[in-house]
Amino acid sequence: MAENTLPTLADLTTDLSLAWKNDQLNLLLNQEPPAKWVKEHPYIKGHKYLPIDKVEHLLRKIFKEYKISITNQGSAFNGVWITVRVEFKSPTSGDWLFYDGIGACQLQTKAGTSPSDLININNGALSMAFPIAKSLAVKDACDHFGSLFGANLNRKDVLPYKIDENIPSGKSNTEKMAAHGKL
Repeated sequence: MAENTLPTLADLTTDLSLAWKNDQLNLLLNQEPPAKWVKEHPYIKGHKYLPIDKVEHLLRKIFKEYKISITNQGSAFNGVWITVRVEFKSPTSGDWLFYDGIGACQLQTKAGTSPSDLININNGALSMAFPIAKSLAVKDACDHFGSLFGANLNRKDVLPYKIDENIPSGKSNTEKMAAHGKL
């Protein structure tokens, strides 16, 4: 009986250079964020997150070109929700890609009152809730990039990302020789 072996990515792609670049990008995106960036949620004990300014900084630094669009919004019981699309230009292929995210925020009400009674909603509650929901939606979309964007902060069992050793470095022999001063 013949041994069945799964094909490698190198067997399946015609552009090894692009596959190598994507693997390098994934390695970067799956590093842990700097510990000083990680915050603990003030109301949810043990829940860690990256503040939106750090997520936006990473978008600017890594992708250079990106767009955030609100795709939908609404209200649910005593809060609001927003969906967004984060579009980004792939640094490896130049293609425009996207991730979608959702965020929600409850409306602030007078202390000690029921949030189901709309008369108890504080003035300005909507103008505070929607931006918070948008920030949460952007962070939810960006979680798809990987650990650097906070994807695994609250997960217990996470496999570390490893480079695919079956993909050549993506550099031609001429480029490798030039890099080592042999040309």
